[in-house]
Amino acid sequence: MDEPPLALSCGEPAGIGPEIAVAARRILGAECPFFLIGDPAHLPRGAAIHEIAAPREALSVPAHLLPVLPHGFPAPAVPAHPDPRNAPAVIEVIARAVGLVREGEAGALVTAPISKQALQSGAGFAFPGHTEYLAALAGVEDVAMLLACAALRVVPTTIHIPLSEVPAQLTPDLLRRTIRLVHHAMIADFGIAAPRIAVAGLNPHAGEGGTLGREEAEVIAPVLEALRSEGMLLSGPLPADTMFHDAARARYDVAVAMYHDQALIPIKTLDFSGGVNVTLGLPFVRTSPDHGTAFDIAGRGMADPTSLVAALRLARDLARRRREARR
Repeated sequence: MDEPPLALSCGEPAGIGPEIAVAARRILGAECPFFLIGDPAHLPRGAAIHEIAAPREALSVPAHLLPVLPHGFPAPAVPAHPDPRNAPAVIEVIARAVGLVREGEAGALVTAPISKQALQSGAGFAFPGHTEYLAALAGVEDVAMLLACAALRVVPTTIHIPLSEVPAQLTPDLLRRTIRLVHHAMIADFGIAAPRIAVAGLNPHAGEGGTLGREEAEVIAPVLEALRSEGMLLSGPLPADTMFHDAARARYDVAVAMYHDQALIPIKTLDFSGGVNVTLGLPFVRTSPDHGTAFDIAGRGMADPTSLVAALRLARDLARRRREARR
């Protein structure tokens, strides 16, 4: 099977990205070919790497070496101390990786964690996070963030905004577009012919008949009713505090939450190390580990590559399914 390698963007070089990239290659070997885009000098001292000039060269690099497509950075990487001079290059690497995927030189994009604060202070980064920047690069408006592990798939409807702004941002149009994205992705990317989608309420007890909030009755329920008429298998709005135990999860294929922590707390509780972030709605596959830069442990040999390994494997599988669908 002629599969281009996966592109891994380096992310914040002062975080754990360099360590887990090396560790992931050590674990995966030739099972899941990928290459890192970044500065070779930012990788841990003594790391087994091989510099490449083009993505396809990664396929012939010995399995014990990490293929690196060099990208120049102006400053060294000091663990736990992001240098604002490196911020523009971090952004450039993401854009370069997207370009390689869209040109077919790479099979999918996997992103190491960035520091949004470092990018904003060092380069005036105008986006709340990776997801929104990738949407802008791809020229699409409707994207969603799917968090996935073996035990759960969950999507927050609103993402990187303050909790105080969620009720105003939670419009029928946004919820409708999010559920449509989720429904399409479950069929096209995950191979579930008739996905069962559970939808959370916003308020405690899903509003308890309006006594604890009106969003369920005025926003969520009408959207679900309309989409059910199209044949979607939807349950909800459901109290979020009873959606994520074992028996409840057995009744759906994916859950749609209303805000960031409502989605991320359950998946990080169920599988803190193995969760994967997937961006829905892009014209290419993008995954990332479901954790941040972990400055508190960067450079100390404590970083766990499990989530990155899972992100690489899932990116490979999703890219394969998309290629097969195009044949």
